[in-house]
Amino acid sequence: VQLQAFGGGLVQPGGSLRLSCAASGRTFSMGWYRQAPGKQRELVATLPRGGTTNYADFVKGRFTISRDIRANTVYLQMNDLEPEDTAVYYCHARVSPGIHYWGQGTEVTVSS
Repeated sequence: VQLQAFGGGLVQPGGSLRLSCAASGRTFSMGWYRQAPGKQRELVATLPRGGTTNYADFVKGRFTISRDIRANTVYLQMNDLEPEDTAVYYCHARVSPGIHYWGQGTEVTVSS
């Protein structure tokens, strides 16, 4: 399975961005992780097929993850962005227990 992510960019604090990630095949769960400079990669949000969403605490209701099952696509709507959200955002997909894939990453910069 290949993952292709889109939607990163430069935005001012308080602004919004929408990330999207298309998978080339069927997946079980899809989600987003991020890695800021000098930090470890961390979970942002995940959404399993037919399951409930899981958000990191720092999302604080600002981000919303959603999926288009038929299009094998996952979205991350990010509102009220803060400079601390600056990171490379990675799409993640799990196709079965123990088998998962990463996208190439899309850079998000929040700065005035």
